[in-house]
Amino acid sequence: MAVLREIKRRIRSIQSTAKITRAMELVAASKMRRTQMRALAARPYAEKMRWVLADLAETLPFVDPETLHPLLRRQEEVKAVEVVFITPDRGLCGGLPAILNRRVASFILELEKPVRAVAVGRKGRDFLRRTGQDVVAEFIDIGDKPGYEECRPIARVVMDDFVAGRADEVYIIYGQFVSTVVQRPEVYKLLPVEPPTEAATWGVDYIYEPTREEVLAELLPRYVERQVYEATLEAIASEQSARMVAMRSATDNANEILGDLTLVYNKVRQESITGDLLDITGGVEALKAE
Repeated sequence: MAVLREIKRRIRSIQSTAKITRAMELVAASKMRRTQMRALAARPYAEKMRWVLADLAETLPFVDPETLHPLLRRQEEVKAVEVVFITPDRGLCGGLPAILNRRVASFILELEKPVRAVAVGRKGRDFLRRTGQDVVAEFIDIGDKPGYEECRPIARVVMDDFVAGRADEVYIIYGQFVSTVVQRPEVYKLLPVEPPTEAATWGVDYIYEPTREEVLAELLPRYVERQVYEATLEAIASEQSARMVAMRSATDNANEILGDLTLVYNKVRQESITGDLLDITGGVEALKAE
């Protein structure tokens, strides 16, 4: 009977775990859908911003290098690099944090230059600290629904470092949402800004007020902020999809273990009943023999 009680205790424990993982799967699925909707809604604005930036970039070859916007200036020799590393704040999202950590580690090793890091999320911050990286800023507890204003300080930190000369290049590393089951670590050069070369604006003579230079000066910081904001949304969508898949796998595994334990429980119970029947039958035969 002690064996039966132990098996029943394990069955109840795994049933509770399966309920928890199932609930977490549903919550992650709901959050993932909301994040996807926000990312899709932001794309038209980002697309138009790229078009305008591409049109303004047509005049860059004729601009005096001394008057070129600081966010566009390139250094002949890159001496220091800054990395914005976006990771989840919490675990239980499969192997996504480990994949991102490996990617940022390999990227830093490939650079072979001094690296400054801006950590967005606890998992990335903890990894960078464990590996002895120079974490100059950290942003945690951004939440599952960050607004544009909440992401602006991240962009402001890296722009200030770039303009001040503390970093010659700035890269951003995050988990790109490809599909529900695929999240790909993405490395994107954030600074200096490289205007897109899109033919969609060529041949169109736009009139800018007040001037092209003033519009470009106002647009570039917004462009960097938008890139950080989009990367954050992608990272959150990747986190929630990875968590949903991980919790679904955990639920399936729990249900599989429950099936095996139920089978074992039934066998042990049957053996116990059979043993009791044999004892009773043996006792009856012994009484008859007397």
